[in-house]
Amino acid sequence: MKRLENKIAVITGAADGLGKAGAEKFAAEGAEVIIWDVNDEKGKATAEAIVANGGKALYMSVNTANFEAVEKAANEVIDKYGKIDILVNNAGITRDASLKKMTSEQWQQVIDVNLTGVFNCTKVIGIHMAGNKYGRIINTSSVVALYGNFGQTNYVATKAGVIGMTKTWARELGFKGVTVNAVAPGFMMTEMVRKMPEDVLASMKAKVPLQRLGEAEDIANAYLFLASDEASYINGATLSVDGGMTI
Repeated sequence: MKRLENKIAVITGAADGLGKAGAEKFAAEGAEVIIWDVNDEKGKATAEAIVANGGKALYMSVNTANFEAVEKAANEVIDKYGKIDILVNNAGITRDASLKKMTSEQWQQVIDVNLTGVFNCTKVIGIHMAGNKYGRIINTSSVVALYGNFGQTNYVATKAGVIGMTKTWARELGFKGVTVNAVAPGFMMTEMVRKMPEDVLASMKAKVPLQRLGEAEDIANAYLFLASDEASYINGATLSVDGGMTI
């Protein structure tokens, strides 16, 4: 039996990147994957590719920063499938600038998606899970939340906030059968990173004890583990998937 057989999973920001890898992994393990994103073209393509490969997937255009949109979408999923078992709060954006140069707009945009969006999705879906006495919530943080990063005041603040919310919700929802954990990716070989100059990539790899950057599947594997029954006694944890760079 597949590890997520008959599970309904909502993954935000799954049109591409880490979320896409997670959606593909979950579908391969038997879950019905609901992709929430604002990139309609890539979101539909990802869902169609999963279905073409024998999985089950549905794309929904959802701005997670908008509470009403999240509530409406969640209700549609619950009406269609009867439940939501897994929530992966993966959606996130960057608007990098030093403290001196960062605008209020750049600050607020990242707060809205990376922090408020996570709150919105968890408030709606987490309460539903608590009512069902079962749920797996996985929040995507970052290693920068643990040690900071130049030019990312807004991003670091949100990712540190995600860890704090994870611990709080683990306490509030744990006795209802809902586990809440976070994954903190390190330097990942995303499409954007692949385009960087070789000397920059070499410098990044040098900071990692394993001497390589992570792949999207490394994060997808962490998502899968925390969503599975094997992780049923893990709650409130932050799993760093970074090749050891934070030790």
